[in-house]
Amino acid sequence: MIRAVLPAVAALLLLAGCTAAAPADDETPSPFATCAPPAGGDTELPDVTLACFTGGEQVRLGELRGPAVINIWSSFCGPCREELPVIQRLADRSAGRLTVLGVDTGDARDAAASFGADHGVSMPTLYDRDQKLIAALGAVNLPNTVFVDAAGKYYLHRLPVDAAELTRLVAEHTGVTVRL
Repeated sequence: MIRAVLPAVAALLLLAGCTAAAPADDETPSPFATCAPPAGGDTELPDVTLACFTGGEQVRLGELRGPAVINIWSSFCGPCREELPVIQRLADRSAGRLTVLGVDTGDARDAAASFGADHGVSMPTLYDRDQKLIAALGAVNLPNTVFVDAAGKYYLHRLPVDAAELTRLVAEHTGVTVRL
């Protein structure tokens, strides 16, 4: 009798092991700051809601108050890799006068977190794995930078920028003067 029951017990244990939850993958800790909820503004930005990379809080971009700069990037994008530290400098030097957000798009979380940590990028960043924002903006390449003025109007810049170009675009499209 025991010999007859033993194979059944072994089979049940194997099946139980197959249906147990797999251990979570080790994720690279997020280097990005948490996201503050929008200040209740009203912009012309597409009505897209994205999760904060750190903490998962939802941010509705249509409620973002300007002036603001939103940089859309991915860790696999060569020009993004060069541009993102310049955007971080903008975030550091414009604190309190300008909202600066990153949007990591179409990327794996670990790759984005690793890139941010390796390059000292810590500004608040939204996570857009499904590329909802660039689709809503009609953008096809990366990086893209969105400038939002105090009235909520936005301008989409579809090419990479260096410090001089970013300084000029921020002043022109947001009214904020920052030296980079």
